[in-house]
Amino acid sequence: MWVRRVALLLALCLVAACAPVATGFAPGASLHRINVGGVDRVYRLYVPDGLPPSAPLVVMLHGWTGSAEQAERQYGWNGKADSAKFVVAYPDGVGESWNVDSCCGKARDDKVDDVAFITAAVHNITDNLNIDTSRIYAAGISNGGIMAYKLACNTSLFAAIGPDAATMLSPCPAARPTSVLHIHGTDDRLVRYDGRPGTVLPIQTMTPPDANAFWRNVDQCEQPTTTVDGDLTTSVASCPSARSVELITVAGGEHDWPSFATEKMWDFFAAHPGRPS
Repeated sequence: MWVRRVALLLALCLVAACAPVATGFAPGASLHRINVGGVDRVYRLYVPDGLPPSAPLVVMLHGWTGSAEQAERQYGWNGKADSAKFVVAYPDGVGESWNVDSCCGKARDDKVDDVAFITAAVHNITDNLNIDTSRIYAAGISNGGIMAYKLACNTSLFAAIGPDAATMLSPCPAARPTSVLHIHGTDDRLVRYDGRPGTVLPIQTMTPPDANAFWRNVDQCEQPTTTVDGDLTTSVASCPSARSVELITVAGGEHDWPSFATEKMWDFFAAHPGRPS
């Protein structure tokens, strides 16, 4: 009988793509549960072998209908962490969504405090690993990219953020200087480049150039310079304290995570240490 039970368990694991059972902070992938405001929340963590002292931390935020497991599997951050030696966290949204006020799904409907959750997850990691707290970064796609903007507006944790296929939705009256790299495709029909109502956001929204201008003002940047390389148009503005605000526009790009995004974002993060003052 026990043999049949073990076989059934293994079969279920294969079908469900079982999450790693590791829960500590040793090298490799692990799953962590924390309680925030009376709600049990989950994040995945990847620690590469040979992690140096005072390593950076990247928080990768999945999109609406995505998950921490999907983000870890799909966007290539673990491989980059192996070569560059940093830690990656993948928080899991409630109902596969993040509450960014006017979006999205169950997290918005339930008024989930995702800023508190992600902040608590970062503190849980820094309490248990030797992380350089001046080199903590947030990347995100779509709803997760919007959440990255919300984190920059409501915390002082992140030295830089990397939103992709996203926009700013939350009020940001007291933004702290933060380096920003925004990536967006011109043919995105879910979060439109022109700010018009799209499939995910059926409201007028801030365009990527307008969001970029907002952060250039926050960071007191110089006027941007623009270069064109094939389908990519890159706007770069230098700012005090070695910060910068950049926008990569992908001609014909859709609502996705471009193949170059992880590499570009890591290079951007690595070039901008230093938590906002």
